[in-house]
Amino acid sequence: MSGSDPTTTGAAAGGAGIPAGTTGTDASPAPASAGELQTIVAARRLREAQSVFIGVGRPSTAALLARIVHNPRLVLVYESGTIGAKPYHVPLSIGDGELAETADAIVSVPEMFNYWIGTGRIQVAFLGAAQIDPHANLNSTVIGDYEHPRTRLPGAGGAPEIATGCREVVVIAPHSVRTFVKRLDFVTTTGDRTTHVITDLGVLEPDPDTRELVITQIHPGVTPEQVQEATGWELKMADELRVTDPPTEAELEALRELVAR
Repeated sequence: MSGSDPTTTGAAAGGAGIPAGTTGTDASPAPASAGELQTIVAARRLREAQSVFIGVGRPSTAALLARIVHNPRLVLVYESGTIGAKPYHVPLSIGDGELAETADAIVSVPEMFNYWIGTGRIQVAFLGAAQIDPHANLNSTVIGDYEHPRTRLPGAGGAPEIATGCREVVVIAPHSVRTFVKRLDFVTTTGDRTTHVITDLGVLEPDPDTRELVITQIHPGVTPEQVQEATGWELKMADELRVTDPPTEAELEALRELVAR
């Protein structure tokens, strides 16, 4: 077990000079980009979580941000077998050495899936995908015909098991007609346990009766029309469509310091 927890170091630890994301000589923070807001909203989903299974990229950044700002006791679990990793930098891959160096425990991949994931011991999973359909099913296998695809994607990895073993699934993806499609080219992962889909335009949640995704929250400056234009099916809107709370100064400062490390 590591004796220190570098991810909970204050945002001011970035050193001297104008921090990333500031403008002008007064060093006032620039407005949050769509990607930054998406990351911040995803981090907020982990305020009360005990554990989260994550890959690399934005899901990992969001989980690290959650530990810094909201939930320092959050246990990060990576597919490579690290439990309780506390990396100072955003990992480059699930095999990043810092994950093993800072983990509370390291287990084999079979143990990770059979003992930790398959039995529901991990509370939340963050997943991404190339395509999402109206019921939050995911495609990360191919674009086009399976036998002769236009693009062969990285594949399922552990996503099917993760999506059925973790108690709650949150999907993080860009919002575009290429990603939000009426029919998947290939069904890689079920959306049965998906509770939220967080995009750079807003947040979607499944209808409790039909399980069809409904837009329940839009980010500041985004209109319902923009969300519909970026969706490949007729998207249902919540009766009371909420607007995302803007990032706090602490959230934005911590995120920019984290990615600048």
